[in-house]
Amino acid sequence: MSDHLLSLDEMKQVDGYLASGFKVHSVRENLSGTFVEFKRQEEEVCLQITTAEARKYFAAKLLEQTL
Repeated sequence: MSDHLLSLDEMKQVDGYLASGFKVHSVRENLSGTFVEFKRQEEEVCLQITTAEARKYFAAKLLEQTL
């Protein structure tokens, strides 16, 4: 899969979790990417974001959530 398509897929996943009521609980970064833990009541999911475009998109969404 090309980087562009992978970025779009990762952005859709971020949007999907946020749209279904999940909130960002924690963020960890390492050389393998950004690991975002979303939490909704008792339910938790972890998403690995590997592309730079999707990381920038996620950062903007995180800022929206905190404002």
